Amino acid sequence: MVALWAAACAERVLPLFTACAPDDTRPQEAIEVVREFARGEARIGPVRALAVAAHAAARSVDDPAAVAAARAAGHAA
Repeated sequence: MVALWAAACAERVLPLFTACAPDDTRPQEAIEVVREFARGEARIGPVRALAVAAHAAARSVDDPAAVAAARAAGHAA
């Protein structure tokens, strides 16, 4: 499934976001829900909500690499 591949890619760069916002778990939660969705354990509503939350997290940091990492998580979801 393409979503799993996207989640894996986003997870590789997630430390760039975490370094700037260590207490903000929204991008990680988006990645986790993608995997749950792929296993049939999550519905699309929560996936969309966490995707939006990851994009909001991207707007909360100034570092371009951290922004891109959070957006990657949002796009994966």
